[in-house]
Amino acid sequence: MNTTPAKDSTVRRKVLNVGGNSKAIALPPIFEGYEHLLLDIDPKGSPDLLCDARELQSTPGAQFDAVYCSHNLEHYHRHEVPKVLAGFVHVLKPDGFAHIRVPDIVEVMKAAIARNLEPDDVLYQSAGGPIQVLDVLYGWGKQIEQSGVDFYAHKTGFSRLLLTKVLSAAGFQVVYTAVGNLEISAMAFLQSPDEATRTRFGLPPHE
Repeated sequence: MNTTPAKDSTVRRKVLNVGGNSKAIALPPIFEGYEHLLLDIDPKGSPDLLCDARELQSTPGAQFDAVYCSHNLEHYHRHEVPKVLAGFVHVLKPDGFAHIRVPDIVEVMKAAIARNLEPDDVLYQSAGGPIQVLDVLYGWGKQIEQSGVDFYAHKTGFSRLLLTKVLSAAGFQVVYTAVGNLEISAMAFLQSPDEATRTRFGLPPHE
């Protein structure tokens, strides 16, 4: 007689949104159907985990199918980035992945040079107001000024190659990157994704 409990097909995948500030901010479409849990240092957004991403290794491990980190990793000093990524690896299930977005410093500098911009010139208009070249390099000056929280300053700049290198060094076996709109988007997997996973996310075979 088979006493193995039946697998619950209704169990939802879980994604940890690191530094997402609020669950009211929509996740990318790839996370449709995932249970959305929020990690943040600010209690105002009612996060599920109230802590700094550097503390993730002290939380229970292997509990998330995915980690989403949008424009948060650059707020850490370069020597702290491996600790944050080690926390991502710690909380991910063995077949999990991280979706990470950071400013593309190379493309920011190219755009500034091509348009003959000074550091305090406006690079683009955002929903929160004009963003200067120096805002992307060093943090959003207006946000820091209004909040008085220096954490929001950018402390690490990433290129496509550098982001791939730090993700690989952290233990992600397969890393896909794309660039556009002055940002780098990475999909980093702890294991090589199977064909079904690549199809689901529109990823090509990894060489």
